[in-house]
Amino acid sequence: MKKPELLAPAGDFERLKIAFFYGADAVYIGNEFNLRANADNFTLEEIEKGVLYAHSLNKKVYVTVNIALHNAEVLKIEEYLVNLDKLNVDAIIVSDPVILALAKEKTNLEVHISTQASTLNKEAVNYWYAEGASRVVLARECSKEDIKDIKENTKAEIEVFIHGAMCASFSGRCVLSNYLTNRDSNRGGCSQICRWDFDLLDGKEILKGEKPFTFCTKDLSLAPYIPDLMEMEIDSLKIEGRMRSSYYIATIVKIYRKIIDEYYHKRENYEYNCKDADILRRCANRDNTPQFFNGIYDESVQYYNGRLEVTNQDFLGTVLEYDEKTSLAKLEQRNYFKKGDKVEIFGPLTSTIFEINELYDEDKNPLEIVRHPRQIVYLKVPEKVSPLFMMKKA
Repeated sequence: MKKPELLAPAGDFERLKIAFFYGADAVYIGNEFNLRANADNFTLEEIEKGVLYAHSLNKKVYVTVNIALHNAEVLKIEEYLVNLDKLNVDAIIVSDPVILALAKEKTNLEVHISTQASTLNKEAVNYWYAEGASRVVLARECSKEDIKDIKENTKAEIEVFIHGAMCASFSGRCVLSNYLTNRDSNRGGCSQICRWDFDLLDGKEILKGEKPFTFCTKDLSLAPYIPDLMEMEIDSLKIEGRMRSSYYIATIVKIYRKIIDEYYHKRENYEYNCKDADILRRCANRDNTPQFFNGIYDESVQYYNGRLEVTNQDFLGTVLEYDEKTSLAKLEQRNYFKKGDKVEIFGPLTSTIFEINELYDEDKNPLEIVRHPRQIVYLKVPEKVSPLFMMKKA
């Protein structure tokens, strides 16, 4: 059994570093022509910086180029692909056949087929492979049996989404956003219509329930099924979320890195830790389910009658420096905390829980409360920590 690649999202260079620090083997990022137009995205200079950084760690960077092209963009895309090739990116992720053809004709870029292509069967996978794609990201509507059958009947690498937000349409192919807000989800402008509240009509009569009607989908989580995917020898396990926070990236990557490594090294004695599910659920503030994977796709996988989605304040700050002589950690604040609070500072492999007994401002003056956005503070930490460690509520 081989160990699959753990592929994480990165909305900017900071999150790229965090994804790698917490255990990702590769990241996917965006510049032009991708489906996260509202993300920070990378400039070409930042892509070059990210690629050099990743390769110094023996890790990989994939660039999403997965919009549906319009005529005006066909002339631009060739130059863009050539530039990506010069930057030595490890692969591009595409859904439009024209981009695949141009990449194979004009560059040496490796090409992966995006989940936007809605690939659900082995014949389609083999078609893309014959056209020059080395990997196919399967549609998120695939069941366990579908994935297994595809993997056993193709030479292409197979990538599967294991965690993150789901679309109410097929693999993101939604037109409601464009229809209602003139923001095209297939060109990166999704306005998340499925999360709106709607009147529910029976003919002309408005049906009243306890809560407004929605058709918002719960998040995907395949954490308990990672062993199944590893036994199938799936090549890459993918986390959704290029617009998610650095704390989200660190937490989700850390949990899946732990699951993959534990099963790989303790296959016979492996047991899924249910506490991992609690951490994954709390991090996103939405329920998660296996979605289509286990063949049970009913009312339990969506919020039909509204939902309560309160942003938690767990994430308290990021460690910038640590002085071993004084045991003081320099921290950039993210949420309110105070002296006397019980907190946890965690890294990729370790964590420490303690009560804040010593707290200072940036000038080392005693402090009782930290309540200013991105405030720089110092606090005494009983165990050694490192930059990019994060602090949260215990």
